[in-house]
Amino acid sequence: MLTVKDLGYWYDQQENSLFENVNLSFSSGASYAIVGQSGSGKTTFLSLIAGLDKPKAGTISWENQAINKIGLTNYRQKHVAIVFQSYNLLTYMSPLNNLLTAMAITKSEHRGDKEFAKKMLRQLGITDEQMTKNVQKLSGGQQQRVAIARTMCCDAQIVVADEPTGNLDEQNTEDVIRLFQEIAHQQGKCVIIVTHESEVAASCDHAYRLAHHVFTAEK
Repeated sequence: MLTVKDLGYWYDQQENSLFENVNLSFSSGASYAIVGQSGSGKTTFLSLIAGLDKPKAGTISWENQAINKIGLTNYRQKHVAIVFQSYNLLTYMSPLNNLLTAMAITKSEHRGDKEFAKKMLRQLGITDEQMTKNVQKLSGGQQQRVAIARTMCCDAQIVVADEPTGNLDEQNTEDVIRLFQEIAHQQGKCVIIVTHESEVAASCDHAYRLAHHVFTAEK
């Protein structure tokens, strides 16, 4: 379980905080949406639980161990997979090599297993021909599928996604929503999605709205 206790963050002065005294828990096998207006602090919150930034107050713990004790680099490599709106793929590589590289960097139990990586890509609708092309030759929806496949190839139990459907059309959005639900419910991972899209939030098991510096449960 991922927990945040008395979490707070601000840029300059505490009285201008994005949020304070946040207490939330996120369980494996479930999906969560974080919603709110632009500038409310959603992405900042995601960066904190992903270990990309440090909170100004409070603690973040994974399996009852504070992530700063685990070490943020170690925490990110072993426990967190991130899906960005801009995909963040290695643009000079093929989809297959993107997965193999991620598996090697994170020391996945499947590292070096090319057939496993191919299987993951096929499951997400990437053909054998597409998986060996330069990733930039794929459509936006296909690149996002590759980014999601990358999370499925690594051992991380926490999957965080920042506006993962922001660049996608309706059909690809529906496909990506389904894939995240499969990652949560079939792979037993903790999936946390920052989104401004109501249909994405509605598809998640739980949703929290960040407004006026406070998180409120919506479902």
